[in-house]
Amino acid sequence: MTVGFRNVDADPADAVHTWPYEALVTVIDRGLVPDWQPVFAEIRRSPWGKVARRIERYLSYREPDRVGVLFQLAIDDARRRTERADKHETAARVRGAVTRSGLTAGEFATLVGTSASRLSTYMNATVTPSAAMLVRIERMSNDPR
Repeated sequence: MTVGFRNVDADPADAVHTWPYEALVTVIDRGLVPDWQPVFAEIRRSPWGKVARRIERYLSYREPDRVGVLFQLAIDDARRRTERADKHETAARVRGAVTRSGLTAGEFATLVGTSASRLSTYMNATVTPSAAMLVRIERMSNDPR
């Protein structure tokens, strides 16, 4: 790291999620790409976490510039990637539930109160089921009566 912290009870070598707000501001304002890399890694690890939220707060009142745009893009990209992964994980859970039930997809759809075509959209990650529907799907996969 090329940037140093002054008047901050932290060290740039510390884990980013332990840095105080002022340390994040310092890295954004005075850091270079190597200084930003651990921050970007933390954003990817936890796109809605404390670090991402603090950066968003700072960017909301900081004078807009390319560095701010870069940090906002990093947050947006990390959130999109996480949402996509979550959507695919949900689809895998639905597919697994249907398989565990031992029923055809059409029979299983009827059992959980949806259509076969809608269930197919859940299984292919085209549509994400509601939380209530996902609970019903998982519940019925273990006890299809």
